[in-house]
Order: sequence, then structure tokens, then C-alpha cells
Amino acid sequence: MEQELKSIDPEILVGLDIGTTKIACFVGQRNEHGKIEILGYGKSESVGVSRGVVSNIDRTVQSIQAAIKAAEEDSGVEIKLVNVGIAGQHIKSLQHRGMITREDTEDEICQADIKTLIDDMSKLVMPPGAQILHVLPQEFTVDSEPGIKDPVGMAGVRLEANFHIITGDIAAAKNIIKCISKAGLELDQLVLEPLASSSSVLTEEEKEAGVALVDIGGGTTDIAIFQDGIIRHTAVIPFGGKAISQDISTGCTIMAKHAEKLKCKFGSALSQEMKENELVCIPGLQGRTPKEISLKNLASIIEARMTEIIEHVHYEIKASGMGDQLIGGIVVTGGGSQLRHITQLFQYVTGLDCRVGYPNEHLHEPPTDTNIPSFSTGVGLVIRGYEDNPVNSDTNDHMKKKKKERNGFMDTFVSNIKTWFEQEEQDY
Repeated sequence: MEQELKSIDPEILVGLDIGTTKIACFVGQRNEHGKIEILGYGKSESVGVSRGVVSNIDRTVQSIQAAIKAAEEDSGVEIKLVNVGIAGQHIKSLQHRGMITREDTEDEICQADIKTLIDDMSKLVMPPGAQILHVLPQEFTVDSEPGIKDPVGMAGVRLEANFHIITGDIAAAKNIIKCISKAGLELDQLVLEPLASSSSVLTEEEKEAGVALVDIGGGTTDIAIFQDGIIRHTAVIPFGGKAISQDISTGCTIMAKHAEKLKCKFGSALSQEMKENELVCIPGLQGRTPKEISLKNLASIIEARMTEIIEHVHYEIKASGMGDQLIGGIVVTGGGSQLRHITQLFQYVTGLDCRVGYPNEHLHEPPTDTNIPSFSTGVGLVIRGYEDNPVNSDTNDHMKKKKKERNGFMDTFVSNIKTWFEQEEQDY
């Protein structure tokens, strides 16, 4: 007999991580202490996504439906509304400065003034095919007084701010919307994946001190750099764990599925840590003799590709201008961070301290089977949905109102994509 699902409570949010190797769905709820509890999760193999971008609509829809069904059975909650992550090489970021002159000079600066400034930034003209995903304010300046983190309550006429603006490809976002719609779901927010991961693995102290989050996924490696509690730089590198598996498959002349298992079970990011005489046997094809693989050679292949990825990360850190200000060093997460000796290789290449990030920083007693780095984005999408919302929201309408006040430009972006999608369906 099938389990009867209950309708989703306004306090329950769902995160859907559409990755290159897996699709993971997490159902979470905030308790009375403000901590997030994971009620259930589900995952499925991702067969329609390449390097973080949807490449096959129907296959991706099937994978999404499988993950949703597993999460519904695990949590006992009917899922309709989801927060979805977006990544891929098409993600770009830029710095911009905005300014408004306030008319009500007698009143204090309020949240509405900041919203007006953010809305102005969301109207910036982008190159053809690009759309603004996030407008993230950094330091504010009030009447030529710089370095203000929160100007609310201050008196002033001229309000300025530096903004970190993240853009993405419209077509990539439209394909995600199509997949969500065809899977029978509704999109709540579209969130940049490294921002979601940072919400689940970084502490506020690390963000204040200065830290680089590196999320090594299957198809891409995402970077988010924080300093003084503010996001300073974001980037996406088009290499991830799948590139390492392909290198192993080619270098050892074995099948891709065997390469992936080898990497996960015996892989190391440092060849010098492996002994020369350690071997593992791979079954042969059609009765052929098994193939012996040296674990030292395996580690050499992994180390070469991982060093390339880390060098790209190091370049982005230096390009951000924060290279000598990251007291918190590097936090590496995602499936690729589960390789042995990964932190030692990061420290050797970059010269920065490194730790592996687990998605348990803001969770109340996380289930052991979900507290692994590869689930950082999925858990982070749930946490991201609760950020800036009151602890005791009473109604779904109240939560929606708060989200719209915080992200009006995102609502417009999503609605525009939905309109285009519906129009295409009619034309078809």
C-alpha cells in the first residue's frame, strides 16, 4: 500500500540540485530554535545534464521525477514548489556601482531605499542572451561616507553601493524551467549553486575572516569568495569529477563505469602517498583476463587533472584581489572533495589552509547519510530559502511577500522565462 502524502506546510522548503552526475532533492523545515531539520531526501542518476547545463530535456525530467518521488516517500510530504540551483560555464560575474538621491531627506534610510537601488541594478543592459540572476550589494556609501555595511536607520541624501552582479544564459535557465514544469513542479527560486553551497558549509566567522569556497561537482567546479561577510567574487570552472573519471578511463584503457568506481574507492590526489606495489584488478570484457591497475599510476592521473583544476581556482582567487586576505583559507566541498589527500594538494598548490566542508553548519542533527560533501548544494538550497525570513512565519503568503521584497528582480526573471516557455508551448 502506497504511503499517503500530506500537503506541504508553508514552513517546509524543498531544494533540488540538478547536477551532472546526480539529481538530489531535500525537504527541510525550520524548528523553533531557528535550525533547519532535514525531513527527507531522494536522489537519482543524472542522465540529461552535461557540465551543469541541461542537454536532454526528457531524460532530465525522468531523473527529476525519480528524485522527487524518493524524497516524497522519505519525508511523507507532497512536493510541488522547489528551489533549484543553476551552474555552468555560462555563469559570469561583474562589479558595478549604483547611486540614488533620496527625496525624503528628513526620513531615515529604510529598506525600501536599498530595494530601489537593487532594482535599478537589475535593469542594467546585458549582452544578448544573458540575464541577471543575482544582484548582491557590498559596501554602501552614505553622503560620501564609505565602508557602511548596513545603512538602514542612517540619515543621508545620497545613497551609493558597490554591487556584485551574477549573470547567466537565458537559454540555460529556460531549459531548467522546462524540466521543472514537465516534471509537474513549480519553481520558487533559481539560485546560483556556489551561493547555495556556501549557505550550508561556511560559518559566519569564516565569511568575516575571508574564505574561498570551492565546490567540485561532476561537471563544473564552482567558486565563491567571501571577505568581511560579503561575497566578493564568483566563478565557474568547466572541469569537475567527471573529467577525472574520463582521464582514468583513457589512461588505464578501462570502461567509464570502472573508472568511476576506481576513483571513488581507491583514488588519491597525491601519487607520492601511494605505494608502488599496490594493485587492483578490473574484470575483463567477454571472458578476457582481468586488468591490473597500479594505484600509484591511478593517483598520478588524478593528481594531474586535480592540479589543473586547483591552478584554475588559484588564478580566480588571485584575480579577485583577495589572495592575501583569506584568513579562513579554502573550504572544499562537493563530490570531488571526497578524494583522499585533497586538502594536502590544495595547500601545496595554493599555499592556503584548506578543510573539507560538510553541510552540517546550520542543520539540527543532520542525518548521517546526508552529511556528505556531495549534498552541500542540495541542503544549501533549502537553507537559502529560509534566509532573511522570520523564524516564526505564520503563512505562506507572508513568506512569499518577504521573498519578493528581497528578490523582486528574480521574480521578474522567472516570470519572464515562464512566459517565454508558455508561448513556445502554444506555438508548438
